[in-house]
Amino acid sequence: MHHHAHKSKHILEVRLSRIIGHTESIKRMIEENRDCSEILIQIAAVRSALNNVGKILLNDHIDHCVKDAYHTDDPDKEALFSLLKDAIEKFVK
Repeated sequence: MHHHAHKSKHILEVRLSRIIGHTESIKRMIEENRDCSEILIQIAAVRSALNNVGKILLNDHIDHCVKDAYHTDDPDKEALFSLLKDAIEKFVK
């Protein structure tokens, strides 16, 4: 495994904070016995927002980690590509 500073870290943090606030709002909606249709719409919005966070993170991973490995003679290059494929497969499930 490798660790690095994500170039989109601030954007990810802001988006995740909004998602957390949104999920708390959904919880309140349920506690207040709000209309199921409204709640489902809000859940769909959170799901979409979370997918967008994943897309940003995946792009960051490709731009940083995969490109860096591609341009080096790192013997773990093939393992990194395998991990990328696994990550994409899990993300799109």
